[in-house]
Amino acid sequence: MKRITYYGLRAFSALQRVLRERLTAAGWLALGATATAGGVGIDTTRTMSYQAFAFLTALLVLAFLAAPWFRARVAVRRELPRYATAGEPFAYRVVVENRGRRTLAGVTLQELLRDPRPSYAEWRAAREPGEEKRNWFDRNQGYFRWRWLIERRTPERPRDAPLPALAPGAREAVQLSLKPRRRGRIELAGLTLARTEPLGLVRGLERVSAEGTVIALPRRYRLPPLALPGQRRFQQGGVTLATSVGDSEEFIGLREYRPGDPLQKMHWKSFARTGTPIVKEFQDEFFERHALVLDTASRSGEDAAFEEAVAVAASFVYAIDTRECLLDLLFVGGEVRTYTAGRGQMQVSHMLEVLAGVAASPPQAFATLARAVLGQRRSLTSCIVVLLDWDEERQGFIQAMMKSGLEVRVLLVSEKDFPETRNLHVLRPGRIEAGLAKLR
Repeated sequence: MKRITYYGLRAFSALQRVLRERLTAAGWLALGATATAGGVGIDTTRTMSYQAFAFLTALLVLAFLAAPWFRARVAVRRELPRYATAGEPFAYRVVVENRGRRTLAGVTLQELLRDPRPSYAEWRAAREPGEEKRNWFDRNQGYFRWRWLIERRTPERPRDAPLPALAPGAREAVQLSLKPRRRGRIELAGLTLARTEPLGLVRGLERVSAEGTVIALPRRYRLPPLALPGQRRFQQGGVTLATSVGDSEEFIGLREYRPGDPLQKMHWKSFARTGTPIVKEFQDEFFERHALVLDTASRSGEDAAFEEAVAVAASFVYAIDTRECLLDLLFVGGEVRTYTAGRGQMQVSHMLEVLAGVAASPPQAFATLARAVLGQRRSLTSCIVVLLDWDEERQGFIQAMMKSGLEVRVLLVSEKDFPETRNLHVLRPGRIEAGLAKLR
C-alpha cells in the first residue's frame, strides 16, 4: 500500500510540473473555467454550460497541439559561482548562442533543475519537522512529508527571464538568479527556452542539457569580537601530524648522538657513512587547538532548531581566526567525523562546505560523539559546544569536560526555557543573532 501511495505521489508531482511549465496565466484561467463549466454542465437539459466546456476544451487542445512546433537550436554556457548562502539570492550569467537559421524572438529562459522527487527509501525514512502533530491520515499518507522533501531541494526561482531577439549566429548574455531555501547542493540539469503559442495559453518548450552545481553554504550570523580562552597545549608531532593518531614527531634534521637518545632515532645510513653516531632530530610544538562540537542528535529531524544550530556552528567556523591555531569540527554523520582547519590544514570554505551537508542523526548518537570528544580533551585548549537539548546526558558530558580543566562554552539552540549560566547561553530559533550578540 505504501508503494502505491509513493507512485501516486510521483505521478501527481510530475503532472504538477508539466502544467506549471506549460500553462501560462491565461492557460490556467482557461483550465479552471473548463473544469467549472464541466462540473456545472453535467445536466445538459438545465444549463448551457456544456457549450462553454466544449469551446474551452477545443481551445486548450488546439493550444497543446500548436505548442510543440516551437524549435530552437542554441548553445548555452553558464557562469556559476561555486558557493551561495542559504536564504540569500545569487545572480549569474548565461550566454545563449543561436545556432539555428531563424531569428529567436519572444523567447524566455528558465533553469531546469534535476528531478527533486525523493526515492521510496528516502520518503519512508524522512522525518518532517512537526509531523508528529499531524493527524493519523496525514502521517500515514505522507503527502506533507513528500512536499517538504521536494521544497527543501528546490530553490526559489523568479519569473522566466526574457531573451532578447537573437539573429542566426548571434550571442547574448542573460542574468538569472536563484534563492536557496536551505543549505546543500543545488544540481542544475539544463536550461529551458519557452515561447507561447498564438493563442497565449500554452508554452512550447525546448530543453538544453547543461549540468551545473552550486553549493549553498549554511547561513552565517555576525558574532561579537571573541577572545577564546585557554592556554597553548603541547601537540605531539607538531602541526603536520596534529590531526593524526600516534606518537610520531615532525622531522627537522640530523645531529650527533647524545647520551640518552633512544636507538629508534638513530640514522643508520649516516652512521655507516661517517662512522659517527647520528640521530634524527624532531620538533614538537605548542599551539592553541579549539574544538567546535555540533550536536546532530535530534528527535525532531531537521527542524528549525537543527538548521539554526548548523548556522551557529558555521558562524564560528567563519569568524575564528585559524592562522595561528587549529579548529576541530566534530559531529556525528553515521559515525563521528572530525575536520580540522588552520595552519596548513583544511580551509574554512571547505569546512563550511562540510556543514552544508550535515544531516540529523538518531537521538542515541550523542553518546558516541561525547566519547570521541572526551578522548581528545587533553590536546584541546577550549571547546565550543552547540547543543539541541539540555538533558542529563548532555549535562554530564559538559561537566566531564569542565572537570578536566578545559574551557567550555555551551550554546543551546532550543525553543524551551532553560536557566542560563556563565557557560550556558540559550539561543532561540528566529532570534539567533540577538542572542549571539550577548556573547563575551
